[in-house]
Amino acid sequence: MLRGTIKDKSGASLPGISVKVKNSKTATSSGVDGNFAITVPANGTLVISAVGFITQEVGVNQRTNVSVTLQEESKSLTDVVVIGYGTTTKRDATGAISSVKATQLENENPQSIADVLKGNIPGLSVGLSSSAKGGGDLLVRGKSTLSAGSSPLIVLDGVIYNGQLADINPNDIDGIDVLKDASSLAVYGAKAATGVIAITTKKGRGESPTITVNTNVGLAQVAKNMRPYDGEDFLSWRGDVLRSGATTPEYLYNDPRNLPAGVSLTQWLNGQTGDPVDLWLNRLNLVANEKANYLAGKTTNWYDDIFRTGFRQDHTLSLSGKKQEITYYMSLNYQKNQNVIEGGDYTAIRGRINLEGEAAKFLTLGMNVQFADRDEARTGDGSTEADWTQIINLSPYGDKFLPNGELRRIPTDDSGLNARNPFLNMTYNERMNKQNTVFASVYGRVKLPFGITYQLNFSPGLDFYRTFDYRSSRNPDVITPGGSATRANETRYNWQVDNLIKWNKTFAKIHNVDVTLLANAEKYQTWWTQASNEGFVPGDVLSYHNLSSGIKPVTNSEDKVYTGDALMARLNYSLLSRYILTLSVRRDGYSVFGVNFKRAAFPAAAFGWVFTDEHFMKSQSWLGYGKLRLSYGINGNRDLRNPDNGTVDPYAALAQLTSGKYQTVNGSGAATDVNTVQIGSKMANSNLKWEETTAMNIGLDFSMFNDRISGSIDVYNKKTSDLLVRQTLPNVSGYASVYSNLARINNRGGELNLNTKNLVTDHVKWNTNFNFSLNRNKIVALALPTDDPGNGWFIGKDIDVIWDYNVQGVWQQNEMTEATKFTKAAIKPGDFKLEDVDGDYAYSDADKKFLGYRTPRYFFAMRNEFNIFKNFDFSFQLLANWGQLKQYNLAKNQPGSVGFARASSYVLPYWTPSNPINDYARLNSGSSGTSFNVYWDNSFIRLNTVAVSYSVPQDLLGKLHVKSAKIYANVNNASYYAPTWTFWDPQNNGPTPRYYTLGLNVTL
Repeated sequence: MLRGTIKDKSGASLPGISVKVKNSKTATSSGVDGNFAITVPANGTLVISAVGFITQEVGVNQRTNVSVTLQEESKSLTDVVVIGYGTTTKRDATGAISSVKATQLENENPQSIADVLKGNIPGLSVGLSSSAKGGGDLLVRGKSTLSAGSSPLIVLDGVIYNGQLADINPNDIDGIDVLKDASSLAVYGAKAATGVIAITTKKGRGESPTITVNTNVGLAQVAKNMRPYDGEDFLSWRGDVLRSGATTPEYLYNDPRNLPAGVSLTQWLNGQTGDPVDLWLNRLNLVANEKANYLAGKTTNWYDDIFRTGFRQDHTLSLSGKKQEITYYMSLNYQKNQNVIEGGDYTAIRGRINLEGEAAKFLTLGMNVQFADRDEARTGDGSTEADWTQIINLSPYGDKFLPNGELRRIPTDDSGLNARNPFLNMTYNERMNKQNTVFASVYGRVKLPFGITYQLNFSPGLDFYRTFDYRSSRNPDVITPGGSATRANETRYNWQVDNLIKWNKTFAKIHNVDVTLLANAEKYQTWWTQASNEGFVPGDVLSYHNLSSGIKPVTNSEDKVYTGDALMARLNYSLLSRYILTLSVRRDGYSVFGVNFKRAAFPAAAFGWVFTDEHFMKSQSWLGYGKLRLSYGINGNRDLRNPDNGTVDPYAALAQLTSGKYQTVNGSGAATDVNTVQIGSKMANSNLKWEETTAMNIGLDFSMFNDRISGSIDVYNKKTSDLLVRQTLPNVSGYASVYSNLARINNRGGELNLNTKNLVTDHVKWNTNFNFSLNRNKIVALALPTDDPGNGWFIGKDIDVIWDYNVQGVWQQNEMTEATKFTKAAIKPGDFKLEDVDGDYAYSDADKKFLGYRTPRYFFAMRNEFNIFKNFDFSFQLLANWGQLKQYNLAKNQPGSVGFARASSYVLPYWTPSNPINDYARLNSGSSGTSFNVYWDNSFIRLNTVAVSYSVPQDLLGKLHVKSAKIYANVNNASYYAPTWTFWDPQNNGPTPRYYTLGLNVTL
């Protein structure tokens, strides 16, 4: 029996390290104290290995006790990255690929894939979702389409994934690679122009089973409050509302008990009689119950009733390991999040099994299976959570309840206009939005002669959606007698088959050839059925559970199907591991497109040169590694979406018949329905085809000063042609629209990623990751050789350019002589001043200008990570979006048809003669004679995460038979700096949560 101890270079014990007898099946792993015992021949050899360390072979040489020190593996060049239907190392990659490993973020406990990616990948922008579900939209290297889908393709464990990212548990993720340039994307052909997110989940490691428990709880609070007027402030504001633009004396709206100096009560009464306080409240347009509540000193704090501190919890239990020829990983996750809005909840149960085994020396079988059960019934659309948008419609002197304890429909004794009790729908209505999904990849891999392998992947996905809605007759805001209900069921089934042949061979020790061949087929099908009814008899207490008892049944259904296929070939060749060439071509077929363009080919080429391996670089020592990359290729975008509902339209190239009914009278005089069929409103287009993006990328990877500084620089230029657009047709054609390939866009940009080891000592380590990116696009051509202002598209301009009137401030009282020259505008002091470009004292399109852009001009992010005395970890991340404008029409102080006189408002500045500000208009301001929008700069720097953790020392854990334990706490969306933007969050026009999390991670 041989006994031993395994430590790292600092002398710390290493648990869970694999120890095998070479050329034998005998194996074990080190315990929590780094010790192991194994039976081995006296002249045998041990193979000691672990992820992140260099594998060592240790000869026994008759010993009975050994001590082994493992050296950390250099991660900068040997990290494995996904390249599409395979992997390679960073050193051998020729494409623009950025990666993030799960271990980098384990202290921050990301709740979604968006959290994993946010700020960690240059060239990838991640949106902000404030719902209980979380997440956010992903966009790789800016927009390159006008109306087709722009989300990147998701690849999960090597196969294309059509499901939702919410179904993937972040705790299951080992790493994510983002493919950005044409060469790395070309193997996915028509699906790849918008980028690829390749997610790799965990596999079993170590000879003994490992149980991991990751559990955390947290709170969600509104990060920035935008409160409406309350109490006396509401009355003061309402007085200014009625003064604005009025010709009556201003003091008429003052509290008669506190009149300005020089104003008598007689003057204030202005000929009226009665109780002065009652007259004052009438002048402020308060109604009966508002006045009663004011006199009783009673107010309703709608804001605090609507917003709350939400409770969050996330628990994952996993088991993993490797037993001889079988590796396994399985997990179960439960997540439940409360939103910051009363009634908002999200619940998910997610499970995963990854299993692989050697059935024979030449045959490997495996499967990756994922299951999710999501409850999104209360994730936020105002129907099942409190309607927070009502806070600017509600009077603080209104009532939430009727005297009998039921909710009031309108909190004040009037028609209410827009005002509704924000709790009506969440109290009376019901919704079920359950989504059950299964996604699997079942594969077999066969070793053939001459080093060739064949792999067959079958990847089915099955989604079940149930969306049931019930509008109760007990809801005072529901006017349908007997209530109404709708049940919608949808089943989605898709499958893909990948046939892969791979061959990797090294010749003469300097030539390496890696060949990948693919034959792919796919099918996607949905079945959707909807049934609704209303006027339930004798009542609607069964909500959506008994549709047959209604008096007005309606049914509807829609089924869709599309198919695709592909052939792909890729060659990777390297000479001396210094000169690297990648060539690929993929030919795609897709049933959605026109009969003349069912297929297209997408070739690509890339070259890499590790120039630091050249002899002329050997004399220097500061640059440890340098590689130049050049790639060029063509990718496609087939993600044609119906702009009316955002879903895939598989029959976009076809004209469709539509059915209908009309009523007639049969021979006996009875009314009867007659079915009709007619040509629909969409014209066929047999030439409809893919969007095609041609792209070039030049990149530099580097490592300097003994890996203290490393990173990459990329610049790219993309040209997209044949953009998919639904074109409106003239009525004379007999059709309303046709899907066509009409426009062209150019897209270029640059990216920088920089990693630095600022401090490396035995007690303190400090690392920094910084990335920066910018993107510029330009519309080169549209359907017609003229601009399309209706859609905001201008030839030669950015897709997201803003074309509108230039607001130059606010008209002041001393400027009225100039303002009256605008004879059609009826301008008053306090209205916004628009630039009159052509000087004709009238506003038209000739006066509009290009003001800026809706999308950021620059993105940057910085993460700092500290390890202190080995047991304490601390990190924080800064994100920035800079240079964009955002619409902010609240600055106009134009309340719309309801008017401020029967509403409330956020507490915002407004112009008055005594407060002549220049960035907000007067209350009830005019339109200056035309319709316009106000735009403010909403550049910001966000402190995205702050995380701290404590790893329990190994000598203490050894006594508890625990491999590792960590306690962590973090804050997400901790704070932000926005020099100009003052409304809600810069990325969101509503309440945005800040998350506080406390968690425990234990490995047994």
